[in-house]
Amino acid sequence: MKRFIILSIFFTVCFSLNAQSKIDIWKDIENMKGNKTMMLVYPAAANNNTGAAVVICPGGSYHHLGITREGKMVAEWFNKKGVSAFVLCYRTAGKGYHYPAMMEDIQRAIQLIRDNADKHGIDTDKIGAIGFSAGGHLVTMSGAFSNHNYLSDIGIQTETNLRPNWIAAIYPVVSMQDSIAHQWSRKSLLGKENITKKNKDLFSMELQIPDNMPPTFILASKDDDVVDYRNSMALDKALTNKNICHSFLLLDTGGHGYGMKDTDFTVSSQWREKLYEWLISINVLK
Repeated sequence: MKRFIILSIFFTVCFSLNAQSKIDIWKDIENMKGNKTMMLVYPAAANNNTGAAVVICPGGSYHHLGITREGKMVAEWFNKKGVSAFVLCYRTAGKGYHYPAMMEDIQRAIQLIRDNADKHGIDTDKIGAIGFSAGGHLVTMSGAFSNHNYLSDIGIQTETNLRPNWIAAIYPVVSMQDSIAHQWSRKSLLGKENITKKNKDLFSMELQIPDNMPPTFILASKDDDVVDYRNSMALDKALTNKNICHSFLLLDTGGHGYGMKDTDFTVSSQWREKLYEWLISINVLK
């Protein structure tokens, strides 16, 4: 109880700041000493707070993180829409981590936001996750594997719902199958010694969609020369086969890695506006 109180106070102090602040999500967790995962907090302004919140997972091939274009700029865009945003600096292979470290991180982020939602004007039914590239795989995994409590595996007992209410996968890594896998992401996620047939199937999200998968928004471009757009097509097909509420926006151009930066492409494609409209359609925003 003492540890929970300390953590709650720490979360409250950080969250109450107007400027972006940081939370060490593993602070005071006995079994996670030596692990440090920061979450950058961008609270919605009090006069524009919709009650919605989003965990943002930048890309970087599960090796590093594109924090600026796929993190901070994304948070700023969501803030303008009245959404509290949390940029998750999840653990990656570049710092010596492989699965399940990143799943522990995203479930912990969701737990902290839900557990403290009432104090900060967040609706627990409107907490989503958006990810870019490898981060798109992570947020999809957070929905597909939400029935598994990764926190209990490391000694954190919680009854909190760890499933995001909605997901947005932007030019995502989806599959671990040889024909379309992003090789660097696969190696970084699993570790080169664990690239087995079993793991290729287990971490191919198109093969793992459950009946309770959250509503999902997918964006991809046909000229993406980093992650084959067929990853997104495979996810779209899997969601369709399961009758999961989702929207798939496939563009002819755009490439990869644009995040939410104001570019000619981002403005002309209006994909951010289409994401916003989709969030309205699923009653996250009004």
